[in-house]
Amino acid sequence: MRNSNKKPLPILENVSIIDASSDGQAVGRVDDFVVFIKGAVPGDIVDVQITRKKNKFREGKAIAIHQYSDKRTEPVCSHFGTCGGCKWQNMHYDWQLFYKQKQVSDALTRLIKIELPEIQKIIPSKNIYHYRNKLEFTFSNKKWLTEEQIQDKSLAFGEGAGEISRNALGFHIPGSFDKILNIDTCYLQEEPSNAIRNEIKKYATDNSLTFFDLKEQIGLLRNIIIRSTSTGEWMLIVSFHYDDQEVIGKLLNHVAAKFPQITSLQYVINSKRNDTIGDLDIILFKGNDSIYENMEGLKFKIGPKSFYQTNSDQAYELYKVTRDLAAIKNTDIVYDLYTGTGTIANFVAHQAKKVVGVEYVPAAIEDAKINSQLNNISNTVFYAGDMKDVLNDSFITENGKPDVIITDPPRAGMHDDVTKKILEIAPQRIVYVSCNPATQARDLAFLDEKYKVIKVQPVDMFPQTHHVENVVLLELK
Repeated sequence: MRNSNKKPLPILENVSIIDASSDGQAVGRVDDFVVFIKGAVPGDIVDVQITRKKNKFREGKAIAIHQYSDKRTEPVCSHFGTCGGCKWQNMHYDWQLFYKQKQVSDALTRLIKIELPEIQKIIPSKNIYHYRNKLEFTFSNKKWLTEEQIQDKSLAFGEGAGEISRNALGFHIPGSFDKILNIDTCYLQEEPSNAIRNEIKKYATDNSLTFFDLKEQIGLLRNIIIRSTSTGEWMLIVSFHYDDQEVIGKLLNHVAAKFPQITSLQYVINSKRNDTIGDLDIILFKGNDSIYENMEGLKFKIGPKSFYQTNSDQAYELYKVTRDLAAIKNTDIVYDLYTGTGTIANFVAHQAKKVVGVEYVPAAIEDAKINSQLNNISNTVFYAGDMKDVLNDSFITENGKPDVIITDPPRAGMHDDVTKKILEIAPQRIVYVSCNPATQARDLAFLDEKYKVIKVQPVDMFPQTHHVENVVLLELK
């Protein structure tokens, strides 16, 4: 429970919001320091309660709005402001795109000094709600209480006919690892996602199943993962803390009967102290062990541990941009670095002589190989291992010097050894796909020794958030 006896925090009055930061917060300036503010939109004039002080900046939250920005819109979600998932839901989508474009521009022009072309207009998302194909929800006996619920105990503890209940099934509260915000309706995934989650919680409550306590490491129910595809298939994975076959069977049979849409029903027993299931055996309870996505006639297998871009429609747009910029010829050898489950590799394979995919996660590489087999693609090869170790002279001798490199690294960007090796290999073209323009900019500055940036194309994969993908084409100078 939060302490209400703390000393009141300082308040800054009539702060003008002048920008949006790359981490999704609003930005104001007071005297000689910057203020990062939650709950405001550029164009607002607000009072800010300071929550953190540093020498050159402050952090805080908007507690009163004196002037509403014309960039504002009404959030559709009742959890907005508490759930940390959709920070920009109170901003018109056109302005979300504006600030994402600005984020890319700022990263590439302010952080580095290299020659750049005009940045292309960001490609908007086809859907701004219900676009995710995967969501994970967590059980907890430590439900997060809003200030309203704390004041009104009938709201806080209204479940269970007078008995105090803190059970929740929802999302982690930012900064509170063991507190879960109970979610009624989430607008990120289409139905029956909400119906499945709410029915599982209702069944668990009605049958007195125990919700997990992360600190004490007790309780049966830990997590659920709901995955879907554009082909109409649904996967549900339920994570239990310990194995109780009778209880597990009754719950999963109940869910299967209620939701015939679920084509893959699986579960896992996780007795570890963390929620990751990548190193655990997933048990098929009913249906198929995988679901399948379709893209331009290509089938992609998605298992319970598989990585797949979480916005299927925009993944297609992203891959089309990547393929177009790569301009692959039928004589080209293509390296697809950080290939994941080989989606891009298989997507471009029909244009190339050979595609070589490299990925750190062995299970993802097995999926990549299966995806090639599914689509009768015979000109791909895949390797599992740390990129900086795999990409050596003998590897290049074995697979051939690449004409094109496609690289899609994690948020941290590419390791120095990888960028050095790329400079040494010197392919004619590099297509760099990034979910973090700042680390991408750092790597582009390194590659500037031999490469010129030819095109920059941002793509919005995650509406209502500050996240943006950016695709850059580089060619040898």
